[in-house]
Amino acid sequence: MSASDRAVLEALFQAALSAAYPETRMQHLLPEPPQGRTIVLGAGKGAARMARAFETLWPHPCEGLVVTRYGHGTPTDRIEVVEAAHPVPDAAGSAAARRILDLARAAGPEDLVVCLISGGASALLSLPAEGLTLADKQAVNKALLRSGAPIQEMNAVRKAMSAIKGGRLAAAAAPARVVTYLISDVPGDEPGVIGSGPTVAGGADPETALAILRRYEIAVPEAVERAIRANAAPAALPAADLHMLATPQMALEAAAAKARELGLAPVILGDALEGEAREVGRVLAGIAEQALRHGQPAARPCVLLSGGETTVTVKGQGRGGRNVEFLLALAIQLQGRPGISAIACDTDGIDGSEDNAGAWADAATLAQGKAQGLVATEFLADNDAYSYFAALDRLVVTGPTLTNVNDFRAILVR
Repeated sequence: MSASDRAVLEALFQAALSAAYPETRMQHLLPEPPQGRTIVLGAGKGAARMARAFETLWPHPCEGLVVTRYGHGTPTDRIEVVEAAHPVPDAAGSAAARRILDLARAAGPEDLVVCLISGGASALLSLPAEGLTLADKQAVNKALLRSGAPIQEMNAVRKAMSAIKGGRLAAAAAPARVVTYLISDVPGDEPGVIGSGPTVAGGADPETALAILRRYEIAVPEAVERAIRANAAPAALPAADLHMLATPQMALEAAAAKARELGLAPVILGDALEGEAREVGRVLAGIAEQALRHGQPAARPCVLLSGGETTVTVKGQGRGGRNVEFLLALAIQLQGRPGISAIACDTDGIDGSEDNAGAWADAATLAQGKAQGLVATEFLADNDAYSYFAALDRLVVTGPTLTNVNDFRAILVR
């Protein structure tokens, strides 16, 4: 990939990121101030940035607590920021969730409770239901992460094991007015799935959760099964007051606008593509070849844009990441086809659990690896795409972006 093509792809990614920041839309969606206190509660990879944006824009007193991933904090003046583990919850997240639930319970009828929820909240806001321990949740969470289960199913299980998700945070805050701001990281932008819906009613059916665990052959002790069945969903809640600040589609539309500025024809293939990362890579490689050879779905030069959340069923021992696995599979499928280059990154800046957002590839990717004695198919089989792209100096490293609208993929066809 030429330096100019890499710059184009990185510019598209930056445009997508800019559209995922909460500041711009939040300033037009502020609620009426309450007669009582304004209590700000939140969780997610974007929680610290959302808290900073709210307290900057809010011209009244406010207080509160949000929890975010380690390394994703940012300085705030009035709202406390706590960091905890993701994707497997830890004691710091559990303690923060307990404090957040206690703050909600302390709210009165004249108070306003502002909830800031973004991707990652499911793991960060981890408060086990009665009869469950943090170790129980950690064990199930680890098994789900390795199973390849889509995020909707993972969050259904998390709700059923939680004392705070599935509308339980909103129930605790009643009768205070609750306003929720969301940054979506899930296919379809369903509010009850984002962060497992701590202020959204429904979706915590125990039998559904147990059926998901059985489907992926995840064994749970009888005591855990009993606790899940006993964790009934909260009673009916007031109508939810929800505001979507950023979504995958908003990010893709911003990237498409940037593409047009650069003289490229953008094609948005979808904001909610799911499936095994390597299989999605093979499919999108085929679409890129169609554009190269036949000018469909757009004439060259064009860029194929997509978002969503793929999954990786871990079978190897490598340093993975769904975006680099997607990209390596795409490169293998294209076999050095000239004229096609691509970038794939997680918009939170962390692809899986490594230090990169993703990586970039072009026609020289396989040949460059072969020159170093690297066999791309072996790295893919070992779920070790991170190591492959690291050896080629093709990782994209942004650091935590303090937002999260899921994966961003752009395939440039010259």
